[in-house]
Amino acid sequence: MDAQETTTSDAAGLPDLEPAARRIAELLGSVDDSGLERPTPCPDYAVRELLGHLAGLAAAFRDAARKDLGASTALAPDAALPVLDDDWRRTLPRRLEEMAAAWRSPAAWTGMTRAGGVELPGDVAGAVALNELVVHGWDLARSTGQPYAAGEAELRCCEALLAPAEDSPDGEEASGLFGPPVPVPDDAPPLDRVIALSGRRPDWRPGG
Repeated sequence: MDAQETTTSDAAGLPDLEPAARRIAELLGSVDDSGLERPTPCPDYAVRELLGHLAGLAAAFRDAARKDLGASTALAPDAALPVLDDDWRRTLPRRLEEMAAAWRSPAAWTGMTRAGGVELPGDVAGAVALNELVVHGWDLARSTGQPYAAGEAELRCCEALLAPAEDSPDGEEASGLFGPPVPVPDDAPPLDRVIALSGRRPDWRPGG
């Protein structure tokens, strides 16, 4: 199997974040300064804020994997609108690489850690980290008019994480991890299912 298609760590059979992180880094090359104000599938974010969010989450989940619990892991993602550093073209790819490398350690997936100000088990944090890369990678690709694909194992992991809880006994509508899923056909492609479970329309386009 080609290294780009690998989605699990050869050492421990754990999800590998490197392909998803690398895809985002490759997308960055086609983002010019004139496109930073383009809309994204995240209603409160232009491309500028999306990139700032990616930089912040890369640092937070890198440190969560290392169990280096400090300021980066304490900040809630909705505490303030993300600010994009001037040198993001250099720092963001490096942070993505560091994040993926940190989650290659089996120790990252054990015990408890923290991300976004929330204490959670290491294996859950790792799944959330992968999901953030896959979904926000799709966000960035759609916002900048670039193609996007994700590995089958990545999508299975994301779908398992995002699947809504069963309807409550009192009939309350089930809700996904990040809000109400968007309906898609039963035969929708796996990527469309994941994107829909994240509360996004798989057919989203800028201005559409």
